[in-house]
Amino acid sequence: MVNNLIRYFKSIHFIKAFIVATAMAIPVLMSIYFFDSFDIGFSIALGAIFCAPSDVPGSLKHKFYGILASIILTFVITLLIGYFSSSLLFIIPLLIILVFSVSYISVFGFRASLVSLAGLISLVLAFAQQTAEVSVFEHALFIALGGFWYLFLTILTEFILPKAQADFLFVELLEKTSEFIKIRGKLLVEVNDRSALLEENFKLQISINELQETIREVILDKRLSAGFSNRTRRQQLIFSKIIEIYELAISNTIDYEKFDDLFKEHHEKIDEFKVLIFEISERLNHISRVILKEEKLTFQTNFNVLLKKIQNHIEIYKVNVGLPESREGVIFLLNFKAYQEKQIRNLLDIVRVIDNYAKNDKIRAIKDAEQFITPQDYDIKTLKENFSLKSPIFRHSLRLTLTMLIGYLIGFAIEMQQPYWILLTIVVIMRPSYGLTKDRIKNRVLGTLVGAAVGIGIVFLTKNAIIYGIIATLSLIIGFSLVKQNYRNAAAFITLYVISMYALIHPNILMVIEFRVFDTLTGSLLAFVGNYFFWPVWEAKSIKEFFTNSIEGFLEFLKEINILYHEKGEVSTAYLLVRKEAFVKVANLNAAYQRLVQEPKSKQENIATIYELITICNTYLSSLSSLGMYIRTNETGKVPKEFEVFVKHILFNLEKAIDKLNNKESTISLDSKELEIANKNYEDYFQDLSIQRDKEIEKGLPISKEMRMKLHETQLVSEQIRWLFNLSESLVKTVKKI
Repeated sequence: MVNNLIRYFKSIHFIKAFIVATAMAIPVLMSIYFFDSFDIGFSIALGAIFCAPSDVPGSLKHKFYGILASIILTFVITLLIGYFSSSLLFIIPLLIILVFSVSYISVFGFRASLVSLAGLISLVLAFAQQTAEVSVFEHALFIALGGFWYLFLTILTEFILPKAQADFLFVELLEKTSEFIKIRGKLLVEVNDRSALLEENFKLQISINELQETIREVILDKRLSAGFSNRTRRQQLIFSKIIEIYELAISNTIDYEKFDDLFKEHHEKIDEFKVLIFEISERLNHISRVILKEEKLTFQTNFNVLLKKIQNHIEIYKVNVGLPESREGVIFLLNFKAYQEKQIRNLLDIVRVIDNYAKNDKIRAIKDAEQFITPQDYDIKTLKENFSLKSPIFRHSLRLTLTMLIGYLIGFAIEMQQPYWILLTIVVIMRPSYGLTKDRIKNRVLGTLVGAAVGIGIVFLTKNAIIYGIIATLSLIIGFSLVKQNYRNAAAFITLYVISMYALIHPNILMVIEFRVFDTLTGSLLAFVGNYFFWPVWEAKSIKEFFTNSIEGFLEFLKEINILYHEKGEVSTAYLLVRKEAFVKVANLNAAYQRLVQEPKSKQENIATIYELITICNTYLSSLSSLGMYIRTNETGKVPKEFEVFVKHILFNLEKAIDKLNNKESTISLDSKELEIANKNYEDYFQDLSIQRDKEIEKGLPISKEMRMKLHETQLVSEQIRWLFNLSESLVKTVKKI
């Protein structure tokens, strides 16, 4: 409990919430003290809170430009709404133009969408400006000043706590990677239904991919802007090793049906692997706790004992089953053991880097590191390309504009006390996808009701202004720190903050609570209706694009693997880049599927087929990664022509699947006979090697390094390439159904 509380205070979410609270509180207190006025400080505080959404983890450069864009946007919007809000004739067309154009900024990516959110919130709260003490222009200027004040605090925090962001992101990545690996261990011993565990892994891949992208931006962009410090080099090395561990876990692809058949009578051999994988997972968690200074780094592990147990079990399996029947199972177990040994070596590398964190020994930089930062295109062409109903962001902008207009007209027609609360609810709830909007509606309503109930209780218990002030401050910090992690609890605390603040200045606080709840329910209802009926975007209609992107990623990845197998030597930057892209595209596909399953059942067209394709794509990525990992990390011989035949047919199938997804028909076909010959040659070659080895065993000869290499390479490469071909056939057959 204590450790969790300490970790919470160290988190970047709490730090950001504290910055927001400070940025709001200081101007208000100074305004009251020096000017005997609440309004000036309140305007500055609004400017600070408007910039908070665009302050998300990333490089300082991107934070700076994101906050600066928010300052400019909120200043202009506040000015326009302030001058024209009194005239219904002007405000309605202005509202339509501003809501659509500001929300449409989201086409430029995640950070742009947060700048857009800042603009929309400022638009809504501009309607709340009714004081005569501060003019519209002064109010807009103070909001801009508040934005610059928040920007100053953000930059100051970066200099005071330079390690906080990177360390927190590394901890999150380590913990999620640890969980991912643990699930892979559970999959080994699960014999009834693995679908639930696979679903968990799909979700984790989405989170891990997002974290990897953020960390790339933080540590690789730092190199471009400030050059390499020793710390940055070490961060890069740790990051590369975590990615290696993650991709090794994915590349341990297993044909579970064949796996279960091979070892159905020998579960104890697999149980030892599960124990080892769990130990690796726990070691990653230990490293995360070391980074947070919750534990001291220890080198004591059970790895050697567990590896020795596994080796003994392999020898027992070989004796009990006997040769040549046990050969396939033995080679599988030895290869699987080799993969786990690589994981352990990567872990030890991370431990060594952390142990020497303060020393000045030099670490070689990652080659072409800057190429791994995903660039964001801010070209004006992006606006033109998305200006159609085919674009989800364009549809969302139309949907939000119409819903906001309806909300404004309802508030205007029935003369609500705080009608902008309806609009604010719509802005913070509505998202481009139905599933996310539905979740936010549920959490927002529950959080508001809980916060209102607690607020009523406090109002009845005390009238003390100091207590209200303390509750407001704590609720603000806790609420903002929980927005990303738990939106329902965040909504409860923010509601409690609003109630506490109004209790300080409003005589009839119960009426304020009543209006707050009513407006939230009205805004939530409008958001739900808008998302369901106004130009909805159902994932079943657009998921084909994600499948196409993923298969294109597989195609490029396989081409680079083929080049590496032929050329040997050091892994090229091109290989690493296409591998990264393949992982990103499959993670995006998994995210699209998660959005799909949150939609109404009536809109989940071909859900069974889509799930089948999702499984195939994830298995395909694992198999490709496994093949690439083996070729990268093992000595290999001359590439057999049979491998080339399989690659040719796989690439053909992948291109055929892409054509099917794009509703194109191809009349070209390949000769299947050459594939049958290649398959038979692979089997004959492995059989010949097995017979040769059996003769050596009869003569009492130990296995040579060359024979071991040939057996392992032939068995693993041939099995993987045939498995990839079978999966490509399944892809072609399955895409026809959607």
